[in-house]
Amino acid sequence: MTQNPLTTVFNAQRSAVEQSQTLTHDALEAQRTSFDAFADALETSGSLVESNAELAKGAAHAYFDALESTFPEEAADFDELREFVDESVDSTTEAQTQSIEAAIDTLEESEVAYDEFAATYADVVDTSFDTFLEAHEQAEANVTAVAENVEDAADEFDVSA
Repeated sequence: MTQNPLTTVFNAQRSAVEQSQTLTHDALEAQRTSFDAFADALETSGSLVESNAELAKGAAHAYFDALESTFPEEAADFDELREFVDESVDSTTEAQTQSIEAAIDTLEESEVAYDEFAATYADVVDTSFDTFLEAHEQAEANVTAVAENVEDAADEFDVSA
């Protein structure tokens, strides 16, 4: 008996399906990883907001110091301007920080929801692939049996002729 040439086809199909299943799991994991990367980026931007606020206040104070030094003593009081800049920058920084924190909270909630979805989806995918592979194995067994029967019948025909 010769090897059924369809066996190679069935093996290639099975391999392709198994690779598709692996790629599906990899895609789910990549999405999960992107949530973590995005959360890290948001947290880093929070630190940058604080650093930029301090830099902005420092630059404004240095500018006012330079201006103040060009005026005669008691000619101008820049303390109110410094206070206004500090309050404005602090207010803006607080708003940005709250926005970033809200985005991080939302992202964390989304990540939890995605994890639940991904787990359910992965289960469905695995069940579907397993069911398909079982049916595929049965189809292969049926095709192999038919091919063997045809081959046996051909052999019998050759012997009797």
